[in-house]
Amino acid sequence: MMDEVLTVDHVAMEYKYARSSIKTIEDISFTVKKNQFVSIIGPSGSGKSTLLRMILGLTKPTSGRILYGDKEEMGTDFRVSVVFQNAALFPWLDVLDNVQLALEPLIKDRDKRREIAMNNIRLVGIDGFEKAYPKELSGGMKQRVAIARALATSPDVLLLDEPFSGLDVFSAQAIREELLDLWESPVENPNTILMVTHNVDEAVQMSDVIVILSHRPARVLREMPITLQRPRNTRSDEFYKTVDQVLTVMSE
Repeated sequence: MMDEVLTVDHVAMEYKYARSSIKTIEDISFTVKKNQFVSIIGPSGSGKSTLLRMILGLTKPTSGRILYGDKEEMGTDFRVSVVFQNAALFPWLDVLDNVQLALEPLIKDRDKRREIAMNNIRLVGIDGFEKAYPKELSGGMKQRVAIARALATSPDVLLLDEPFSGLDVFSAQAIREELLDLWESPVENPNTILMVTHNVDEAVQMSDVIVILSHRPARVLREMPITLQRPRNTRSDEFYKTVDQVLTVMSE
């Protein structure tokens, strides 16, 4: 069984206009292995979110390829879920229905959908709020609903697009720690996570590997393994040293 769950292979992106073109991604290659937490970090405008859209199949690269396992097509046997900065909940649906919605194309049995949705609502710590509507929830609770919805499909890869950047400091840290607990659990999903972030401390706290991108057009400056012992002490000298190492590479 191969370890590589996701492979980005010499991917480039160039937007062409009538009289000009803009290359946002020059040549990016990296792999995400099973049970890894990988972060992509780089300056604003370096193509991080564009890269996620390509992985989701929403944008086709100008050149290069993306492999899901060993296949170039995602297919029905490979599932990718995503959590965005904005929770993107449907305001007319309550929490339970927002989570169940992701399951409708996959599971016909209504009771089974409800069971799975409720299990994931409990996992992210918002049980008791399943009948609440998005307008009745705090920003942190909305993001927990978005995570529950993403986890409900048991994805092979969970994509995170700056999911904590819109939250206050305390909510963001609490959800980071809860998500890490789920990721490290031997019985719960997600097993493999790819996160885009501009927050270096966040990347160092959460990741096994950080893929550091250059300014536009983006290329990989370095794939940096993070070997700090988990759970990571974000106030330790080793943590600050690692953050400095990432910042040094980003300034190259």
